[in-house]
Amino acid sequence: MERTGTPRERLRHVIFDYDTLPAKAFDLLLIFSISCSVLVVMFDSVPSFHAAAGDIFLAFEWFFTILFSIEYGLRIYAAERRGRYALSFFGVVDFLSIFPTWLSLFIPGTQYLLVIRFFRVLRIFRLLKLMQFVHEANFVRASIVASSRKILVFLFFVIVLTSIVGALMYLIEGEEHGFRSIPESIYWAIVTVTTVGYGDISPETPLGRFLAALLMITGYSVIAVPTGIVSAEMSSMRSSCSPERLCRACPGLRHEPDAAFCRRCGLPLEDAPDGDGLS
Repeated sequence: MERTGTPRERLRHVIFDYDTLPAKAFDLLLIFSISCSVLVVMFDSVPSFHAAAGDIFLAFEWFFTILFSIEYGLRIYAAERRGRYALSFFGVVDFLSIFPTWLSLFIPGTQYLLVIRFFRVLRIFRLLKLMQFVHEANFVRASIVASSRKILVFLFFVIVLTSIVGALMYLIEGEEHGFRSIPESIYWAIVTVTTVGYGDISPETPLGRFLAALLMITGYSVIAVPTGIVSAEMSSMRSSCSPERLCRACPGLRHEPDAAFCRRCGLPLEDAPDGDGLS
């Protein structure tokens, strides 16, 4: 499509493109405005700053809200498929970035939800041409999805474990030691097994401390097991995506996907043809 055309087409190139000077300038200005608006919301939440400059923060907040409202309207106007943009990830984020301030006219306090505007900074990936790394993000997501059943089974085991230990601690320690109910005891077990250790509830009897020590040791596996499951799935997917390396002189001998020469005879390796992988 040509860069010249109707005003709507030219506006579309400025707002949605990233490979022209006006489009890059627009994105840089937008990211700067988003950062400033989020800082305004953050500083306004500090009581001392709010008391000293609350009216100024409110004025800036409405300035950025009106600015982003105009920008959202221009995006809807310039979008080639308006419904598709409005329901896309960035379209929803763009809408939510202005909605809380308008909602605060009816429900005070909702303006602090404006920190969601920081999601709009993700457009810097487009500006810096980092979209090539989205493939890596998709690879990680696919690995997590592929290992989700194993992780769910493990999490179910952890839930059962903390429930049992929580009930036991309620019987062992009792209300006099802070374990006032089974749900509170399960809360203590979860805090302990995740190695968070708030310290608001702690066992005092020897048997309770012994059980707590066992749960603390178990906690290390709680951290390691999901990581190992996902890592093993990522390694498996990486290997399955890499072509198998074959040596014609040594059939049946396995080689690493990145190997260049046969480890037995030293001849150069070849990629296995489709459907000719080793079992």
